[in-house]
Amino acid sequence: MENTNSDTLLKPELRPSKKEKSQKINAPSGMMKAIRIHEYGGPEKLIFENAPIPAIGPDEVLIRVNSAGVNPVDWKVREGQLKESLHHELPLILGWDVEGAIVQVGVLVTRFAKNDSVFASLDISRNGSYAEFVAVKAKNVAFAPGMSAHLSAGVALAAQTAWMGLFEIGNLKPNQKILIRGASGGVGTFAVQLAKIAGAYVIGSTSDANIELVKSLGADGVIDYKKDDFSKLENLDIIFDTIGGESQTNLWPSLRKGGMLVSTVGTAEQVAYWYGASGKSFRMTPNGARLQEIAGLIDKGILRVVVDKTFPLSEADKAQKLSQSGKARGKIILQVFDRSSFPVEHPY
Repeated sequence: MENTNSDTLLKPELRPSKKEKSQKINAPSGMMKAIRIHEYGGPEKLIFENAPIPAIGPDEVLIRVNSAGVNPVDWKVREGQLKESLHHELPLILGWDVEGAIVQVGVLVTRFAKNDSVFASLDISRNGSYAEFVAVKAKNVAFAPGMSAHLSAGVALAAQTAWMGLFEIGNLKPNQKILIRGASGGVGTFAVQLAKIAGAYVIGSTSDANIELVKSLGADGVIDYKKDDFSKLENLDIIFDTIGGESQTNLWPSLRKGGMLVSTVGTAEQVAYWYGASGKSFRMTPNGARLQEIAGLIDKGILRVVVDKTFPLSEADKAQKLSQSGKARGKIILQVFDRSSFPVEHPY
């Protein structure tokens, strides 16, 4: 499959027709293709090999993976950065964003049925979606939006991280002033849009090359982090930081008294106290109901997905290298299922 380079903002398309949905997908057994690691390390540790198709529990569904999203957490796990907190058993299948079709449902699952088109962000403590099949808790699954099918794989983890940081942690309100750091990245592109939809005044921080992209997402102002002076910003209600590092220290004076810095990559709560503000760091927890709300916004055409590149599953190493470079504009996708073996009208 050719790599697709797209900075296009992708609008929703129609859902699969009844004819398409009627084509049955049988539950599999045996082995599947997957990308696994047997030890921690660099991209060369990603092995494309056979792995057992997972069995599902009574509250789970088995999804035939059409596409998987690539996120920074994938290569952080691969490198062993999170091994002390997550305690994964090796070999491990990476990837915790998925879009595909349900092929089997657990006996306690009533909301979903075989052949449903779904997407989800997975429990990071378990095997992931760089594979042909994945078992997922039904509570974390939502019906996929009506966009081009595989693009949904770029939504669940990033969009839910943005939603959770803005609304469940940051409690963002209309007319509040927010700075979104890393506005052209996977989480940032969703955060800019969601904050604007919620009625906030949105300032995005990015590089010069991505200023027009961030503006097109609805940002009221854009800062070039390499050139512009953050000290000029004043009375921010919220800073949403997806970058972290020492430069985060320079952001605190821009918050109003009582303001909040919300971070996906850690923050110094004691420093926040010195500035009369608060600092909160969080890790996204999957939630199917939250994800269904996000799907609704996509179907209404008011929330869009920015995709940088799509790679075949066998080139997961290239996809992770792009993610790790920090230069991706929006999302990176792995195409897992080969649609060429099906008629054109088949939804997958």
